[in-house]
Amino acid sequence: MAYQALYRVWRPQRFADLVGQETVTQTLKNALMTDSISHAYLFTGPRGTGKTSAAKILAKAVNCRFRQDGEPCNQCETCKAITAGRLGDVIEIDAASNNGVDEIRDIRDKAKYAPTVADYKVYIIDEVHMLSTGAFNALLKTLEEPPAHVIFILATTEVQKVPATIISRTQRFDFKRIAPDTIVDRMAYILNDMKVTFDDAALALIANAAAGGMRDALSILDQVLSFGDDHVTLANALTVTGSLSGDVLAQYLRTVNAGDTAQGLTIVQKSLAAGKDPNQFITNLLVYLRDLLLYRQDPKLARSYYATTDPDTFAELTKAMDDTRVYQMIDVLTTVQAQLRQTTHPDVYLDVLTVKLTTLKDKTAASPAASEAAVPAQLAATVQTLQEQVAALQKQLAAGGTAGSAAAVPAAAPKRSAAPKTHTKVHVNLEQINQVLGQATRKALEHQQSLWGELLSMLDVAQRAVLHVGTKPVAASASAVVVSFDYPMMFARVAKDQVLREQIEADLKKLDGNDIAVYFVPKEEWPRIRKNYLVNHGPGKKKLPKDQSAPTAPTSTAASESAAATASATVDPVVAKAQELFGSFVEIDSGEPNSTAPQKQTEDGVKQNG
Repeated sequence: MAYQALYRVWRPQRFADLVGQETVTQTLKNALMTDSISHAYLFTGPRGTGKTSAAKILAKAVNCRFRQDGEPCNQCETCKAITAGRLGDVIEIDAASNNGVDEIRDIRDKAKYAPTVADYKVYIIDEVHMLSTGAFNALLKTLEEPPAHVIFILATTEVQKVPATIISRTQRFDFKRIAPDTIVDRMAYILNDMKVTFDDAALALIANAAAGGMRDALSILDQVLSFGDDHVTLANALTVTGSLSGDVLAQYLRTVNAGDTAQGLTIVQKSLAAGKDPNQFITNLLVYLRDLLLYRQDPKLARSYYATTDPDTFAELTKAMDDTRVYQMIDVLTTVQAQLRQTTHPDVYLDVLTVKLTTLKDKTAASPAASEAAVPAQLAATVQTLQEQVAALQKQLAAGGTAGSAAAVPAAAPKRSAAPKTHTKVHVNLEQINQVLGQATRKALEHQQSLWGELLSMLDVAQRAVLHVGTKPVAASASAVVVSFDYPMMFARVAKDQVLREQIEADLKKLDGNDIAVYFVPKEEWPRIRKNYLVNHGPGKKKLPKDQSAPTAPTSTAASESAAATASATVDPVVAKAQELFGSFVEIDSGEPNSTAPQKQTEDGVKQNG
């Protein structure tokens, strides 16, 4: 018989041989033992973790008439035929090359026919995420109501590409990455069975390079066996995988940590001359640095072959390099690794990387010293300034007494108190807003409020995002409208945007039919602006009589109506103007009935809701 690859020779034939997936295998065995077999299964997970192998074992188990504890016997004719791929009732389909609607319709039509030899007709569809949308739709109905003698087993490495309607009609099993220790044990079992000697460090290196895939590990092991005859050595494993030895990585880190750029570049050039891949160089460095951090916390946490084969070197480097230094190196390595994907000269990036790593020490050493020197200098300058101010105040007290000090202290106050409000006053056009208020009516305001939502829908997405939240018309006349902003930041942005203002005015003209000027105001400033206008530009104020005592014992309806008429006749003109401008937004606070300043009470009692 022709030579077969290790992963084919040692493909699991029983659930017990499927290592690293104990949860999946136990669940399937329990279902077989209780005859709780589903019509459709979905196996997901990374490559080389046993999805297709589990599908074939399940196909054998459901059709084996001599199974024990959920395991196929592998001795009957049915099991042997499925293992050899000769049984026509077990159909394996590669969805990557059979992803059209016609292929799935053919499966759907043939699924109606009963199996010829086995008890169940099993369809194994590998890489099912490669099916087209039409193919998934064609498969959907068959998955929902399949014939009693049909079982579908779907396998995929990218379950996120499978429609939710397909997933919901299957039993999903997630295959996890296999732990390096489990891979090492399996390879050791195979090599012992083959009577081949090996280095433990070589198997650990292969397991780490396989990234959780048993098939990848056996493929690498096959290459190492071919390269080194009947002994698996660490040197051969390093050559086949392209990885760097722990000695080279440790020497490189010592060099860059010492700031020796020339020696670091020499190590890089030797590695490249030996055929090492630049991306693999960086990947190995990242793994090594990660294990340094873990080793510092607990030596048992560092599980790579670098840490397990040379713990003394790890202990030395953890003392020589602090965590901050390691974190900075990892950041630089990650950045350069991303840049390597977009360049045709990776060796140049490795040289630049070496220079960066060797100069990191100077930066980290200089930064703390500079910062420590800067802080006392700042404190000294602040203390000196305060001392000069105290001395000046003492001289003023001695020369001018209390009056001088009183005059000196408030001098700086206006500058400090006026600063917070400048950002809103700069942009509010009070003259134009007062002109709008002079011609404003409640009807015009209600009309503009009714148009505001439609106006926002006419703007583009970016403009609408600025105006969508916390804006509304608060005053309007026949030719202008005032819009308030809940958020000062948004107001400041819009007030400077002349293009947006012109766009709003153009859209308002389309909706209203007239030229409408638009002015903006922050919500926090609007009550003050409104009140100042009413006080300074409102109609003449009519003082109320000081004696507001009610008639004695009003008992009749006529008396009540007379009192109401009297009250309405004495409404302050300012209040009347506010009600005319702002409508239902105005509340009137009548104050205490025995107030001694009714005119002041009425003017301050006008306030806006919301």
